[in-house]
This record gives sequence, structure tokens and C-alpha cells, in this order.
Amino acid sequence: MGLLTQTDFQYYNNSEKFTATASQTVFTLTFDPLPSAEADFLLFIDGVEAADSLYTYNSSNGQITFSSGRTVNEIIEVKLKKSNAGNYRYIQLKNIVNNFMMAYVGQDKIIPKMKRADVLFYAKRGIQEFSYEISRVEKIQEVEVPESLGIVMPKDYVNYVQISRIDDIGVEHPLYPARFTSNPSQSVLQDDDYKYLFDSDDSILTGSPELSKRFREASAQNISGNDPADDGDLNHERISAFGKRFGLIPELTQKNGTFVIDEANGVINFSSDLAGIIVTIKYISDGLGTDDEMKVHKLAEDAIYKYIIHSVASTRSNYPEYLVMRFKKEKFAAMRNAKLRLSNLKVRELAQVKRFFKFNQCSLYWTCQRYRKR
Repeated sequence: MGLLTQTDFQYYNNSEKFTATASQTVFTLTFDPLPSAEADFLLFIDGVEAADSLYTYNSSNGQITFSSGRTVNEIIEVKLKKSNAGNYRYIQLKNIVNNFMMAYVGQDKIIPKMKRADVLFYAKRGIQEFSYEISRVEKIQEVEVPESLGIVMPKDYVNYVQISRIDDIGVEHPLYPARFTSNPSQSVLQDDDYKYLFDSDDSILTGSPELSKRFREASAQNISGNDPADDGDLNHERISAFGKRFGLIPELTQKNGTFVIDEANGVINFSSDLAGIIVTIKYISDGLGTDDEMKVHKLAEDAIYKYIIHSVASTRSNYPEYLVMRFKKEKFAAMRNAKLRLSNLKVRELAQVKRFFKFNQCSLYWTCQRYRKR
């Protein structure tokens, strides 16, 4: 059977319509995947939103049951709150487990016997590793920097890819981590003789770190020597300083601002010139934050199966070493192929980039020659 089960109307309008017959009470949804709860959709009767008390929903079979029969030719529309657009690119976790059990587990197969729970565990571990190395689906959070200059990390944050400030025309300017300062997790309290202070339970007393406070209160100009209010002719500055900036510290030779990540407290702190500025935080997660995220791109489907096989073989005592090494090689080969596929390299785009750099090199050379003659 084909994999596409939704109609075009369902996919593009994110909804499903029914025309009621006389006294009809049950309507069966055909979304793929089905909504997991009533909170995932809105229900309309002849264009008017219906109260939740009028019906119940069974997530196992997708049936909506009304407490009383509907009138003939009534239009029942179910609209999903979250779009399923683009989901065809991915294979869900449950399908990964089902396919693996069918293809690799059983008599005369690679794995004679294995519990479904074990497959589920290794599949989740594979999704985590793929999120870091192969798929690397970047999430982007946009937030305005408060006066306190600290922003809490996104709840599914694992590591940042890039943090940028946004200008008036929607262009991102990258921020650099400040290597000249840090975020102490605690500040030890001392008396006048510099001895540590303890409470009644003999635990050391701590306070707010002074280093973080001074960094937040410091002027950006005092740190970098650049005046954020002085835009100047940046193009002229870059050209006139061509070849003269070797060895300069990047976070000190730009006007975009800096940030420091407080790993212990899960906070990203920014320099004082970024107060009130909108920033974007591009980051990666582990792919296990929600049920919707537990999926693998179809271009990496074979790699996840090879990952599970090697993980199982390497943890069982009855597998000979030559088989474990074979599965390991197959895993790395499949992961390498998946990474190449997902890199999404296009010949025309690569040619365009090459032409761009070649043009820029020529343009920069002749511009520098003109300035040297002045």
C-alpha cells in the first residue's frame, strides 16, 4: 500500500471535513499521524466552533463521538492546531522499531531474539547521536535581551550553533563568546581576614559572583575600545586595514556585542550594549524532547538500522568479534552516506559560491590598489 494516506485537502488545509447523515454520532479521522488528544485540534459545526462538552475523542482509532446525533447535511470540520507539512521526509520512531523487528529480528536473521523495549532504547540513542552528528536540525529562538542581560536557555537546549543580534532591516550579526571573562557558579563569602565563612551546619556561605555583576555593568566601549554609537565607514575601515588585523581578538574587534554562557545555571548572559536588542539563538537539541521530534530523516533510515544492529551486537557476549567489526564498518559507512545525503550539496549552488568568491577576490584586489595609490 502507498505511504500517502491523507487527501490533498487534509494536507494543504490542515483539516478534515465530514457531511453528517441523519442522527450520525461517530466520525473517524484519517490524519497521519492521528491527533494524540482533543487539545491538538479544533472542531467546527457549520463554521462555528463546538464546545468540548459536545463530543469525546478516542486517540487510538481517531473516532470523534457526539453525545447526540447530528442533523443531516451538517458540515463537521476538524482543524489541527499544528501543521503536518513536510512530515513525509521523516520516519517516525514507532515505524523504525516496527521495521527493525520485521527485517532483522527472528529465526535465521541477524538477531535471533530481541525484546521490543531494547530496540526502542537503541533507536532513541541513535536519534540522539544523529541529532548531534548527522541531521543537526537547528532550532531558532528569537528573544529580546532584558535589562538584567540574562536569557534562560531554551528548555531542550543541548548546544548553541550561533547567537546573533538583529538589526533594523532584519539582518543577523553574529555575536562572539567572551573569552576574557566567565560565569562563576558561586562566590565564596569571606571575613575581613579573608577566611571562609560557614553557616550553622558547617556549610560554606556563598553569594552572588562579583565577576558576572561587573561584566553586566561594564561599558562595551571600555571592554572592546569600540564605540557602538560610531558607525563610521565600515567598508573604508576594512579596506584601509586590509592585512593589518592579523592576531586581533575577534570578540574585541567588532561592534555586535558578546555573550557568556553560564552552564551551571542554564543562562546566557550578554554584554551591556545588547540590552533591549532582539537576538536569535540557533541551537541543537537531542531529538527526544517531544514525541513529534522522535523521528529520522528518510535519507538516514538505513543508517539508524545499522546503528541499532551494531549497538546490539557490541553489547552481547555471544557475538563473535569479526561480526561486531563487520557491523561497525557497516554502521560507519551508512552514517557517512547519510551525512553526505543530508549535506544537501547542489552542483549549481557550489558553482555560484565559487563564482562569488572569485569575483570578490578580484574586486578586493583592485579596490586595495586604488587606495594604495591615494
